[in-house]
Amino acid sequence: MMKIRSPLMVDVISSLKAGDEVLLSGTVFTARDVAHKRFVSLLEKGQSLPLDLDGQIIYYTGPSPAKPGDLIGSAGPTTSYRMDQFSPVLLRQCGLKGMIGKGNRGHEVVEAIKESKAVYFAALGGAGALIAQRIISSEVVCYDDLGPEAVRKLVVEDLPLVVAIDSHGNNLYLQGPSRYQGPSRYQGPALYQGPSRYRRT
Repeated sequence: MMKIRSPLMVDVISSLKAGDEVLLSGTVFTARDVAHKRFVSLLEKGQSLPLDLDGQIIYYTGPSPAKPGDLIGSAGPTTSYRMDQFSPVLLRQCGLKGMIGKGNRGHEVVEAIKESKAVYFAALGGAGALIAQRIISSEVVCYDDLGPEAVRKLVVEDLPLVVAIDSHGNNLYLQGPSRYQGPSRYQGPALYQGPSRYRRT
């Protein structure tokens, strides 16, 4: 399993292939759809973002409140398609190099990933508590009014991820199922069709 660090370097990104398993350490910013909408609104007005995304990774999560004594609550990934209308702008205009979420991405996002030489990682859904154990630092950097969906700066150590869409546009969500598609190779007897009285003759 490859170990990588953020901010992501171009040579590291180009070496990643769809299906690769990695352990990510370094800085990750959290943001969901409302924060993304605010980012794009600022850019449309010609204004600067409240954080520098150049070379950075955004993790699509809104951590739950931390229990007493814990650094952060459960931090599982949210469905990525909610950010699809905003991601191409951040990739092309802000230098964003990585995204973490769950589920496939739209065509325009994939094209922006290829153009920007970026990468999309999949995190394990349903494992928010385990992911939280890989977070060693957390602080709100902007949009505190959004509560759990405020933008946070996380420092992670050996966060397990899978490369879902690489910088060449290779897509694990398409490649995986294609391995099992195609004509059946079954050469045995005809499959059971039930009692003959239920079949037309």
